[in-house]
Amino acid sequence: MFNIFGRSRRTGPRGPRGPRGTVRPADLDYLRQWTATHRGVEAYVEPETLVNEMSVVLVDEAGEWTRRRIGGPKGVDVIIDELGVRVYDAASSGYPQRMRDRIERDRIIRQRLEARERRARFEERSREDSDD
Repeated sequence: MFNIFGRSRRTGPRGPRGPRGTVRPADLDYLRQWTATHRGVEAYVEPETLVNEMSVVLVDEAGEWTRRRIGGPKGVDVIIDELGVRVYDAASSGYPQRMRDRIERDRIIRQRLEARERRARFEERSREDSDD
């Protein structure tokens, strides 16, 4: 279907999937590389929603994680075959505690850095005002 501006309209809310509803080659290459450079990797499959297609979250033993789209149910088979990691359903099992801990730790570190930057800017302005 085409609209009046000559651009084709999507038939649904999803973005373009990989061939036959599976993982895009660039995403698969990234997931392979990420798995090879991290220890204790597990995969958590996230279900498709109205705004996001099915995706996988890889989590290593330190709680570091990454997310990529896998296209559809066939993508789960590709992940199992290509990555050789344990695969869990995120909707059933939830995410591992180490991932939640890592997210919280990163949030705290980010807030502390932002507070330091604000303080440094404040002190700089205070010095400039006192020099006048």
